[in-house]
Amino acid sequence: MSKSDRLFRLLHLMRTLPQPIAAHVLADQLEVSERTLYRDIDTLRAGGALIDGAPGLGYTLTEDPALPPQMFTQLEVEALVLGLAHVRFAGDAALVDAAEGAMAKVVASLPERVQRQAAHAVLQVYKYNRPPEPPPVIGVIRQACWDERALDMFYADAGGVLTERRIFPLSIVFVEESHMLLAWCCLRQDFRKFILSRIRAVSRSDESFRPRRVAMLRDMIAQMSTAQRA
Repeated sequence: MSKSDRLFRLLHLMRTLPQPIAAHVLADQLEVSERTLYRDIDTLRAGGALIDGAPGLGYTLTEDPALPPQMFTQLEVEALVLGLAHVRFAGDAALVDAAEGAMAKVVASLPERVQRQAAHAVLQVYKYNRPPEPPPVIGVIRQACWDERALDMFYADAGGVLTERRIFPLSIVFVEESHMLLAWCCLRQDFRKFILSRIRAVSRSDESFRPRRVAMLRDMIAQMSTAQRA
């Protein structure tokens, strides 16, 4: 396989495999050494691809300059419209505004024929039982996840008992009846799931846990999957 073909294949894998993707998984798929894979990732980054991660932490493709919106198929446009419509039901105000802005940018860059498909999408979202309104702290938590910054919070358990904790926020999960935070709890020295509506107060700390978020989130998801199978 030529290097150019291998780079196209690598981009395709990073678009389609569950992220973050371990280096050895990508190397096995491409049938190359991990050293060659690292050089290929550096080449993609030099070409404008925004790839987060490092050896041992896994990789995430966050911006792909090789995939212009004009390449979207009709069904892909339907999927985008459906997904962004779901955000209007489940997201906080900032996320809803972001979804509407993203949709406007995507539609504006599409050919006229595909713009009409987006404007008159076949698939729609409507929920009779709307999820609860995301609490105001969701913005602080979301930013802390991006910044990989520890948070100090007061949290009430199901019985109303209040505890003070320092956590490493990893991911916010939108489940059917609540919003859940996946995090490392420094108090319990273990992974924990926190219901956002039970957080009574939260503030950013000066402690950074960069660049550990991706690896920790991968470990937590693996632990949860193992528990579900048991």
